[in-house]
Amino acid sequence: MSPRGRIGLLQRIGLIAALIAVMLGGAAGGLRWLDQEYQAPGPAQSVLRVQVEPGTSVRGVLSRLASAGALEHPRLTELYLRLHGKRFNIKAGEYEIPARASAAAVIALLASGRVVLEQLTIVEGARFSDFRRALEGDPSVRSTLRGKSDAEVMAAIGHPGIEPEGRFFPDTYRFAAGTSDVEILKLAYDKMSRVLAAAWAERSPDLPVRTPYEALILASMVEKETGLASERPLIAGVFISRLRKGMRLQSDPTVIYGMGTQYDGDIRTRDLVTDTPYNTYTRQGLPPTPIALPGRESILAAVRPEVTGALYFVATGDGDGSHHFSATLQDHDVAVQHYLGRLRAQGLLPAYPERVRNGTGGKP
Repeated sequence: MSPRGRIGLLQRIGLIAALIAVMLGGAAGGLRWLDQEYQAPGPAQSVLRVQVEPGTSVRGVLSRLASAGALEHPRLTELYLRLHGKRFNIKAGEYEIPARASAAAVIALLASGRVVLEQLTIVEGARFSDFRRALEGDPSVRSTLRGKSDAEVMAAIGHPGIEPEGRFFPDTYRFAAGTSDVEILKLAYDKMSRVLAAAWAERSPDLPVRTPYEALILASMVEKETGLASERPLIAGVFISRLRKGMRLQSDPTVIYGMGTQYDGDIRTRDLVTDTPYNTYTRQGLPPTPIALPGRESILAAVRPEVTGALYFVATGDGDGSHHFSATLQDHDVAVQHYLGRLRAQGLLPAYPERVRNGTGGKP
């Protein structure tokens, strides 16, 4: 090649190199600009909540965020994610986007799956029917069990043939919006199973309660009878002493449970003598199933009762939920008269005071 040809080739190579440098410089500048846009404060003027439905694509979510005012340039955000190879699955649920959150902050939130958690509280002493109504009435819960029988519900959560009453732990459950009723019931069932197993492992020796399920039944009675938390072991002790002596438990809440929809807010003497499987005035021993969802403390009281020799208890009428415990029927009668006297003085004498004389004097 002639000297002039070599010079021409070098000039062309230099020009190509210069063009490549310019292009690379422009690309680098473009990437820097894209990164700045990704990190820049977003358009949201206040906290926003955005719902992500199950199965929505990343592009679909970005578009939804832009419509809600949380992202200014959804396509640029998508381009940034592609160029940087960022791939992630977005968990369905509701996300809370902070005011002025950058695209980077929004994407980090989505990638973490930190959805806003709803909560549902089931109180101690509620029934399984109360739990079901709470699930059906919560708009954040995806309902799949509405209209199904209790037996169908238990089959749906993987425990066919199990009586549901008492089997679900009363607690506050936190969950993402759209969580199904089946998932929440499974959580509550599993938690009750764990709590009951742990308590049963710590039970007092020689209890007249043969199985964890019988302990659960007793715990549900303790839960419904207790007005003052510190008295749970004492009330359990009364029932344990009666079981040991072969006495009927004579607990009003069991009678009420057996009455079902016939219970109108008061319990009469005729109700105490009307036999049902749950009437512990007419039948020996524990009722066939729990009568409520007991909490941890009532379960512990049932397996570790405080046995004092007391066989009776009746409310004191002091207004604090406390009871007077008696070892003899004579002492119990005196306590009952004291209780009725307190109610008379307050103008609160029950419509059927004669029932207070019976048994343990338990409250509805």
